[in-house]
Amino acid sequence: MTEPILFVVHDDRDTLATLATALERRFAPDYQVIATDDAEAALARLGAACEGGEPVALVIAGSLAWLAAAQDLCPRAARCVIIGYGEGETYAPVRRALVLGQVDTYVLTPLGDPEERLYPVVGEILSRWARSARPRVPIVRIIGDRWARRCHELKDLLERASVPYEFHSREGKEGRAHLERAAHAGGFPAVLFRDRCLGDPTNAEVARMLGAGAHAEGGLYDLAVIGGGPAGLSAAVYGAADGLRTILIERQVVGGQAGSSSMIRNYLGFPRGITGAELAMRAQEQAISLGVEFLVTTEVTGLEADGAERVVVLAEGTEVRARAVIIATGVSYNRLDLAGADALRGKGVFYGGAIAEAPALTGRDVVVVGGGNSAGQAATHLARYAASVTVLVRRSLTMSDYLVRQIRQMPNIDIRLDTEPTAVEGKSRLEAVHVRSSVSGAAERLSVAAVFVMIGAGPHTGWLEKVVQRDGHDHVLTGRHVRRDGDAVPAWPETRAPYTLETSLPGVFAAGDVRHRSPRGVAAAVADGAVAVRSLWDFFGG
Repeated sequence: MTEPILFVVHDDRDTLATLATALERRFAPDYQVIATDDAEAALARLGAACEGGEPVALVIAGSLAWLAAAQDLCPRAARCVIIGYGEGETYAPVRRALVLGQVDTYVLTPLGDPEERLYPVVGEILSRWARSARPRVPIVRIIGDRWARRCHELKDLLERASVPYEFHSREGKEGRAHLERAAHAGGFPAVLFRDRCLGDPTNAEVARMLGAGAHAEGGLYDLAVIGGGPAGLSAAVYGAADGLRTILIERQVVGGQAGSSSMIRNYLGFPRGITGAELAMRAQEQAISLGVEFLVTTEVTGLEADGAERVVVLAEGTEVRARAVIIATGVSYNRLDLAGADALRGKGVFYGGAIAEAPALTGRDVVVVGGGNSAGQAATHLARYAASVTVLVRRSLTMSDYLVRQIRQMPNIDIRLDTEPTAVEGKSRLEAVHVRSSVSGAAERLSVAAVFVMIGAGPHTGWLEKVVQRDGHDHVLTGRHVRRDGDAVPAWPETRAPYTLETSLPGVFAAGDVRHRSPRGVAAAVADGAVAVRSLWDFFGG
């Protein structure tokens, strides 16, 4: 593979030389650095590279206009603007360009020690570019049918777990060769890892094959966290940091709904944004470093009190005992209530951002259903691959302003307000979506390869029926919302009032989207997890 290009363009030769020298010293073994002060020639070289299939990873320039032209030529290359101290007149346009997604980041000159400022910025950008653009050495291979629902589920699982994989059709030459070498005995999809081959495995079997713990270490835990989204990971980190023996139980992989976000730009401390999967991975590493034990792809089916202990019942029939429990199971996207949609799930109908599917949709037309942040993040991510992205919003947009402004600058994204899908069409895979305007009544058939659904969300708390109090939408009641009157089911058993985020079962708390009237967003969920840990100390001392 041709070494990816780092383009540096600046009219000040000293700045250009400093940048080029620093970049070559650190990145030359894996990238070719092209530096020039001739902006017009640089655009011509850039256009030739992109047309010829040469990978362009990053363009760095002092001109926003040049970067805009570069974006048109190479939309997948990352873009960095150079600005200097004292150049106050450039700050406002650079801020606008950052908000609108016209540039990805900036560096300040003079650079001084590149290890301090330049290398961290460029290294982060190149790492992100490499994950999406360069072939990854696969740890796992999936062999199956391209449009099989289970294949999509396994790809999504591995993508959110940050496990490199590759997919091959069972009918293709490479797929057949891998199956023959593995002596595959039957069952699809097949999952290959080293010298092992599983036929139509469960998520738990895949996780165990990759080394995830099958059972809890046992004994009495101080804290059991149910759910591995931002709220659960936060609770686990803060609980372990406080010296509590902590276990986190997640029915799929860590990250929750946020784990499928292609880019989160409004979380404190990540100026260039971070993917949901990467944020979850970092939080999990942090939790492990503090001593948290993880059980993934493990379903919780029950919760009860046994004296001073709280008993978490697992689907496999075993139990986890703890002094306190935090429920952080989050919510899941509502299903598309249209005839045929269930049959096409994973075959063109996807729930969430489905990051794993984006590269396969290069040059195709797709639809996103939803008007919130997740829908906006999915649209901007898909727009890097798809020929067009149509966003259907039933009423009005509820996404963050920075996403709205960024989307409006992307020519291949079309937002349709007051519009909803009325039917899906397809046999073996999705072929079209029928839509209708609620204002004009106009109907239209859109020929698309995929539809990504992010409409509303609800908690899965049926397993908590008669265990804790819930509201009419099955969210868990906590704190002051817990009913203490005689008609409540189940009843609050204490004379004291529930602590903050405590449920109607003393010693059991709820955090994040699963609880009644919780604020939405990753930052709010992280805060909830921290608050829940603070409150359980009140319970321990009460």
